[in-house]
Amino acid sequence: MLRYVDRDPRACVVRGSGAPSIRVAHTKGSILDVVVVTPTYNERENIALLLPRLLAHGPNYSVIVVDDGSPDGTGEYVEEFSRRDARVSVLRRTGKNGLGKAYVAGFHAALQRPIDYIVQMDADFSHDPDFVPRLVHAAEMTGSDLVIGSRYIAGAAIKNWPIRRNLLSRLGNQYARLVLGTRISDYTTGFTAFRADALRQLPYLEFGASGFAFQLEFKHAMQSRGMRIAELPITFLERAAGESKMYGGIIFEALAMVWGVRRRGKALGVHAAGPVLRPTLALDATIGEQIDDL
Repeated sequence: MLRYVDRDPRACVVRGSGAPSIRVAHTKGSILDVVVVTPTYNERENIALLLPRLLAHGPNYSVIVVDDGSPDGTGEYVEEFSRRDARVSVLRRTGKNGLGKAYVAGFHAALQRPIDYIVQMDADFSHDPDFVPRLVHAAEMTGSDLVIGSRYIAGAAIKNWPIRRNLLSRLGNQYARLVLGTRISDYTTGFTAFRADALRQLPYLEFGASGFAFQLEFKHAMQSRGMRIAELPITFLERAAGESKMYGGIIFEALAMVWGVRRRGKALGVHAAGPVLRPTLALDATIGEQIDDL
């Protein structure tokens, strides 16, 4: 659970790309309320395992599942689960209306609550649910508005991905960085934590991307507003069960929309991309003990 008392003299070192290292003191305070938003389609088996893992982080964690009419009963399962634990809720949509639209619906629902952070993640265990508090912790330690779980910085790893998909993802991210002129290493990752108040400053209901291009638009909008961004290395695992939401068309949609994302980012007012922080944290995300592996 993310709860601290008074101020701890220990700190974290922040290394920004293109910026000198700085040291940020860890401010302790009240419990942070975190909402995890995860979209689903035919994830009945996975969601049954994921929900207890996320809720185990503490009573300050809640989950919003956005289900696109899964024929395998994912929506019905989460609805029944929510009757046993009020920290879980489900938005049931009538069909597959796009990953981006699912996230927008989940984010909007989360913002109706008095919360501190929103975490977005996949429900298929490609994103480690035990890593969620570390993303939030990194935001607190560095004062970041957005923390990205990156597959493409030192310390990160991708397991069980076909070579073609890995190559396509890497080239797509390099192309996005070139066009958008920023230092974000992983534009297409769906594993992030961000301040609820930061999202409230964005016109997120107007985001036009429906698929994976949403990830580009969302991150670039934050950077275009001059918000502070950090990255942590993650280990990404290919799903073991359920139905993949990734297919060729959705990837090419994201690449085709990069120029539109750039235009909309400039319209938000800040054109220069700031440094992306890559912190080395000094405290464990859940219990506050000194660690050496993060």
